[in-house]
Amino acid sequence: MHPALAQAVIPASALVAAVFACPASAAGPNDAPLPVMVGGIAQQRVVLRRSGDGGGTAGGCDPVVSTHTNASFEGGQYVAQGGFAEQEVAAVSFTLPASAFPVRIDLAEMIFATSGATVTTTTRWSVMFWEGTPGSGTLAFSASSDGDLLPHLVMQPGTNGTNIQFMIDPGDAEQIILQDDGSHTISFGYRIDRHNAQTQNPCFVAPPSSANAFPCTDVGGLQQPAQNWIRMLDCGALGCGAGWKRFSEIPALCRPSGDWVMRLTWTALGNCESNEPGPCCFAATGGCLGLQASQCIAAGGVPGPAGVACGAYNCNPQGACCLADGTCQGPMSPSACAAAGGSYRGDGTSCSGVSCPPPVGAACFPNGFCLLLTQADAQTAGASWKGPGSTCADADGDGRADACARIGDLNGDGFTNGTDLGMLLAAWGTASALADLNDDGVVDADDLGMLLGAWGP
Repeated sequence: MHPALAQAVIPASALVAAVFACPASAAGPNDAPLPVMVGGIAQQRVVLRRSGDGGGTAGGCDPVVSTHTNASFEGGQYVAQGGFAEQEVAAVSFTLPASAFPVRIDLAEMIFATSGATVTTTTRWSVMFWEGTPGSGTLAFSASSDGDLLPHLVMQPGTNGTNIQFMIDPGDAEQIILQDDGSHTISFGYRIDRHNAQTQNPCFVAPPSSANAFPCTDVGGLQQPAQNWIRMLDCGALGCGAGWKRFSEIPALCRPSGDWVMRLTWTALGNCESNEPGPCCFAATGGCLGLQASQCIAAGGVPGPAGVACGAYNCNPQGACCLADGTCQGPMSPSACAAAGGSYRGDGTSCSGVSCPPPVGAACFPNGFCLLLTQADAQTAGASWKGPGSTCADADGDGRADACARIGDLNGDGFTNGTDLGMLLAAWGTASALADLNDDGVVDADDLGMLLGAWGP
């Protein structure tokens, strides 16, 4: 958004919100993953001072960067979770050595993206930190964007990516300090408080991808399903769960295929043994060295969990990949599976040992309502199935899923009327793809009923 660094210092606060925007070339109840390709990075920084007290909190240990993603947080491929609704929260947890506590939070980051947005999007967001997990821990600190001291996320039209970075001014006396609640775990998350344009109930229609930004997962495969979290809306039978859920607790058809693109920089205020080495994977060679996380990142590697030996960690995972059409390929790497639009089934799995779920796609009902269903379920419900991989996304923002153009409008003039009725009757008893509205292989009374139910403009 802004190619050059801009800084404003405002008396009365000591919060720092840093936003890096990158022009692109890149799970809620309506799961609508949007692959995006992100290009270069620009930076915008706002420094807020909430008190006149200085001094900060000293820590003798080196800062540690914890993350579950293999993403670089630079240009590259990500998956924007297009079904993510207002008031849903993306979060991650990290288990630290007990001796590290208390810990100070230095920097919290997450990638958000737009996919083919036709307008400038403004997203109101909050950041939260827990002692323990989001599901059972204690919320220790939160802050929300207000468009003034803490800027909203503003992204220009097109396909863009933004790294929201949040930190407390290191010179302020009021830092975010997290204590050990007994689980040796800390967590943080980002919530979308208000989308730019959530036009309908998100339990029925996902926020339009043409007018909103969404949090991203990576394309490297889901490596830490128990440490990635989402707080989901309660959509009843239409949803994939409600409240706080680990990715491992979400049904496979709704589960994101990668880890949240989030990372946390923290400093141990207890014993510096928290800087113990862990596996450091080097993509260029496929090799692994035991290094501290900060050393690994500086060397261009991808750090694994501290305290784990290289021999017990897989730097080059391979497994079965379930594709959108229900078939299986592999073994392949998580990133290759994601690039093929598939769902990685886990390290060491094979196609002979997994059962890929039947493909889902947009199922369009006569009144324009859209659900993601299998072909068999769509036919059972009397809906028109639009094929594997089709979605209920409303990119043009007209209130109707793009896949569900007006049912019965056989000649495409925007109306379902006598002309369309004549075309359907002319195809009666045939397998005409145009007039077979419920895709059951024959043009009959069921299709006639669907056409008459959609009669009008």
